[in-house]
Amino acid sequence: MNGWSRLSRVAELRTTRAGVERTFSYLIAGVRLGTVAQMIPAVNTGVATSPHASGYLACWIAAAVASVAVSVATLVRRRPLGAAAAAVDFALACTLLVLGPLVLEAGERFGTWVAYQPGYALSIIITASGVRSVALWGGGLLGVSASYLVYLGGELGGDMTSSAIGNILTYVVYALVARMLFGYIRRIAHDADASRARAAELARREEERRAQVMMHNGVAVMRLLTEPEGGLPRSRLIDLAEVELRRMRTYLRGRVPGGDESATAGGDGSGPSVALAAMIERACDRFADLSIDTLLDLGADLRLPAAQAEALERAFESLLLNVRVHARAAEVVVHLDQAEDRSWTLTVRDDGVGFDPGSVQAGVGLREVVVGELRRRGLDVRIESAVGEGTTVTIASGPEAAAGRVDGDAFVDEAA
Repeated sequence: MNGWSRLSRVAELRTTRAGVERTFSYLIAGVRLGTVAQMIPAVNTGVATSPHASGYLACWIAAAVASVAVSVATLVRRRPLGAAAAAVDFALACTLLVLGPLVLEAGERFGTWVAYQPGYALSIIITASGVRSVALWGGGLLGVSASYLVYLGGELGGDMTSSAIGNILTYVVYALVARMLFGYIRRIAHDADASRARAAELARREEERRAQVMMHNGVAVMRLLTEPEGGLPRSRLIDLAEVELRRMRTYLRGRVPGGDESATAGGDGSGPSVALAAMIERACDRFADLSIDTLLDLGADLRLPAAQAEALERAFESLLLNVRVHARAAEVVVHLDQAEDRSWTLTVRDDGVGFDPGSVQAGVGLREVVVGELRRRGLDVRIESAVGEGTTVTIASGPEAAAGRVDGDAFVDEAA
C-alpha cells in the first residue's frame, strides 16, 4: 500500500518547472537502474568468457556504480545532474567503449548483454540529453559515436557493418528525440508557470479593482464627515454613510453585493429584481442637500436584475458625490426614459463648473465605479462635459449610446 501511495504521489506531480525537473529525475533513475538490471544477468558469463576477467569486472562495476550514483543523486537533488556530471557521464561511456575490445571475446560485441557497453552508452545518451548546454550535449554524442567506431574495431568492415551503422543511427535518433522531449516539456512547464503567475496577477488586480469599487464612495462620505467646515450638516450624511458601511462590511466578509452572475451583455440575470425608479428616489433622498429634479415617470415600472441595480446605484451615488463636493451646481436633473422595446436611458445632468475631458485623467470614481462597473454589467455610459457648462452622464441599457460614448479614461474623478 505504501508503494502504491508513493506511485500516486509521483503521478500527481505539479506541472511546474520544479515538478518537471523532479519528473526528469525519476526518468533518469528509471533508465539508468533499468540498464543495470539488464546488465546483471550476463555479468557471470562476461567474466567467464573475457580474456581479461578482472578488467571486465572492473569496467562492469564502474558502469553499475556510476548508474546507481547518478540515480541516487538525481532523486536526492530532485532534478537532473549539471553540466560537469553530464561531461563525466559521457566520458565514462566513451572510456568503456574504447576499452571494450580489450575485455570482450572477439565476436561478442553484438547481440548480448555480455557486451553491455553499447547499451550503457545509449542509456547515458538518453539521460544526459537534458543537459542545458547544447555544445556539451553535441560533443558528448559525437564522442560516444566515435568511441563506438573504436569499439567495433575489426568488426566494422565485416558482416555486421549494417548493424553497426544502425546502432550509430540509433544513438543519433534517440539523442535527438530525448533532447526534443526534455526541451519541449521544460517549455510547457515554463509556460504553465508564466500562465499561473499571470492569472495570479490578474486576480490581484481584479481584487484591487473590486476593493476600489466597493470602498470608493464610502471613503468619499467619510471625508465629508470629517470636514465640518464645508457647511454640510452631518445628519444629511448619516443615511449614505450607513449604506456604504453595509457595503464595506459585506465586502470584507468575502461577499460582493450582487456578485458577477448578471454581468452579461444584456444584464438579464435570473433572480431578484429591483425597481429602478424607486432605487433612484432612495439614492436622491440621501442627497437631500442637493437640488435634484427627478423625472422618472416614463420608467416607473422598469425593473433591473439585483446585481445590475447594485452597480447602477453605486455609480449614481458616485456621480452625486462628485456634484456635492466639486461641481458647485445649482441644480441636478435626473431623467429616466424607457422605449417601447424595453430599453431605457438614465441621464444625470448638473449645471456646475464642468471640466475638460481632453486635459484630465479619470480617477477611480468615473473610471471604475461608473464607467468600468456599468460596462461590465452590460450598460453603456457616455460622459459629456465642458468647463463652465456642467456635466451630463448618460447610462443606457442598449447599444444606442455606444456610438457616441467616450472612453472613461478620458474623464477625471473629482471625488477621488
